[in-house]
Amino acid sequence: MTTRKLRTGFTSRPGAAEAWIAGPEDATPPTALSPPANSARLTIDVTPNLRRRLKLAALQRGISVADMLRELLHREYPDDAGNGS
Repeated sequence: MTTRKLRTGFTSRPGAAEAWIAGPEDATPPTALSPPANSARLTIDVTPNLRRRLKLAALQRGISVADMLRELLHREYPDDAGNGS
């Protein structure tokens, strides 16, 4: 019988897992609106440079790009009734 080689993952595990999971010290908890259950998908084309900037901005704010853009759209195009849907 042949012995198998020990396979390692493509990334190494962090030394202090709790600190790694906690994230950056100055990260704020997400405050974005959750998408409604009956939400509609919106697809747009952006340049790779803009995509990179969006991802970096969302990362620095501690939220997803989708949540960040959802907040922006709600702010720029508020609902007439004022309920944000």
